[in-house]
Amino acid sequence: MEQVRIGMIGYKFMGKAHSHAYRDLPMFFPDTAKPVMKVIGGRNEEAVRRAAAQFGWEEFSTDWREIVGRDDIDLIDINAPSDAHKEIALAAAKAGKHLFCEKPLALTLADAREMLQAAEEAGVKHMVGFNYRFAPAVRLAKKLIEEGRLGRVYHFRAVFLQDWILDPDFPLVWRLDKRVAGSGAHGDLGAHLIDMARYLVGEMTEVVGMSETFVKERPMPSEMTGLSAQGSKDAPKGEVTVDDATLFLARFGSGALGSFEATRFAAGHRCTNGFEINGSLGSVKFDFERMNELQVYFKDDPADVQGFRRVLATDPAHAYSEAWWPPGHTIGYEHTFIHEMVEMMQALQENRQPVPNFHDGVSCQAVLEAVERSIGEKRWISIADM
Repeated sequence: MEQVRIGMIGYKFMGKAHSHAYRDLPMFFPDTAKPVMKVIGGRNEEAVRRAAAQFGWEEFSTDWREIVGRDDIDLIDINAPSDAHKEIALAAAKAGKHLFCEKPLALTLADAREMLQAAEEAGVKHMVGFNYRFAPAVRLAKKLIEEGRLGRVYHFRAVFLQDWILDPDFPLVWRLDKRVAGSGAHGDLGAHLIDMARYLVGEMTEVVGMSETFVKERPMPSEMTGLSAQGSKDAPKGEVTVDDATLFLARFGSGALGSFEATRFAAGHRCTNGFEINGSLGSVKFDFERMNELQVYFKDDPADVQGFRRVLATDPAHAYSEAWWPPGHTIGYEHTFIHEMVEMMQALQENRQPVPNFHDGVSCQAVLEAVERSIGEKRWISIADM
């Protein structure tokens, strides 16, 4: 495929990120299939009209079913709220469209498995949006592990810390409604940590967790856009039905141990998405707020210079970096989405499944639900039992 005609459903935070990726991809990755931004969809006609004009889409629609049914669409990009993922994906697969779906893949493990089955039976390509895998520094960590340069991995510890709902008068946005979001910090932030762990260290075998909702009620919003919202503290209040923070421990099939923390109540942390991996021969540390850097330590360095070193992952030796700027000229958050779309477009060119795909989405959902079951039952839960 030299061109991939895209119908995108969703136009806010992720809609903007995906649109930017589609627009910039051909400039920097000219040998990759070109995304053609055919139509963008959303429920609010005036808002989606503005988004289409601002982001560069040829057309807009308020009917996602009309987009899915069009003959001039090859790929359906789903970045609507989580409760819409399953219905759209099933219809798109039935219509023979390739699928890109934001994370978490679905509200439940059963729904995620149904989406995977539908995509596999339809014979379409499918990808799930775990964009943090695509930072060059993360790819470098993967390379060091695969080459055995860290030795046997003992520990994976990860945190995703935010503070955007610290104010108890912040409105009750859809991400705080279990019916729409599925879960709170656990599914929104923890899903990224789970995928990163699976990508770098491997599958988990059992988990045990705990969670808390610190603010039980919030004012109803008058307007919501992405991660922001407007409303009055005097507005009627609604119940917060998701977690504000979830922590869990895990055992990996390799024998490694893991710890995970996801919270929206970490004052001073805007987007501290990080991990540390300790092995028998060395360690690596990554923090997305310094996303171009990987901290690396090797045990066999001479004693007088041992310690973590900062590696700036912007050289041609680092994944994707050769397409961008001269060494030392850093990239940002939006580039992880471009790299994601490069993988999707190349997979369509090469007639293979992209990675990560719905299989990864299902595996992530299994861990998410195992943690939730562990919290409810106050015990360790085997992933194999999910």
